[in-house]
Amino acid sequence: MRGSVRRWAVGGFLLAFGLLPFLPLGVWRAFLLDVGFFVLIFTALALSWDLVARTGQLSLAHGAFFGLGAYGAGLLAPGLGTLPALLLGALLAGAGALVLGAVTLRLHGLYFAIASLAFSEVLRTLTLRLAFTGGPIGLPVPPPFGGAWPLAAYYLGFGAFLLAVALSLWAEGSPFRLAQAATRQSEAVARVLGVRVVRVKLLSLLLGSLVAGLAGGVYGMKALFLSPYDAFSLGRAVEALVIPIFGGLYSTLGPLLGGVVLVGLEQALRLWIKEGYLVVYGAILVLVILFLPRGLLGLWGGRRG
Repeated sequence: MRGSVRRWAVGGFLLAFGLLPFLPLGVWRAFLLDVGFFVLIFTALALSWDLVARTGQLSLAHGAFFGLGAYGAGLLAPGLGTLPALLLGALLAGAGALVLGAVTLRLHGLYFAIASLAFSEVLRTLTLRLAFTGGPIGLPVPPPFGGAWPLAAYYLGFGAFLLAVALSLWAEGSPFRLAQAATRQSEAVARVLGVRVVRVKLLSLLLGSLVAGLAGGVYGMKALFLSPYDAFSLGRAVEALVIPIFGGLYSTLGPLLGGVVLVGLEQALRLWIKEGYLVVYGAILVLVILFLPRGLLGLWGGRRG
């Protein structure tokens, strides 16, 4: 019963965001569509992080995957067009994940987190130094499809969101979930049970990086400009882990709830309070973490995986 309710809730989110541009939004239309876009992108990023967290690994590399996808798509879009550039940008992020995983996935816990953070900083430094990326000046990015379709960025973001949800639901409902859970609980026991621990962690990291890279590419085409300080920001990695913790870890619905509430709340506070909105935003985060350790799903009686 609980699983059925959650699937209906996920379907409701998909339907709501798919129909948002067709709703009579009035004078708030442009603002609400922008908020919807950012909810889609950062929820997709959060779901990609949660895929990795289900193996027990604390990744701080999702900012790097986001930036790789953004810069890859931004550099390739003028010559190849929107969709090939987004695909190759996502694959570039996946290649980065394979390199990182091959070197670090035998590390555990905090050691992996530090290594993934170092990976992000190395990529940001390289982007600042390389001439073809625009260096510290930044990189202009063409709009999707040459700007011919005003809603193109929104629906590309919706596509990245759909991919993230589909992969999360697959991992949640397939035997891969058991392999991830065993790896998270005890790698030694998982090996005794026949789980190929490194392969499970590497596949989870690869799938998460592809989604993060795609989200980064779409973000760049929406923003029309990329800076290494923005694209490879540690704040991206922190946002990717805060949203699932806020909503509920190791699930699809948890990051969806967290993304809608947190990103929507941030935009609303930015509009209403302006200066100092981060104080209120931070206080709300602290209260939720203190009193809802299972996240928003805890209100529904959900259990962490």
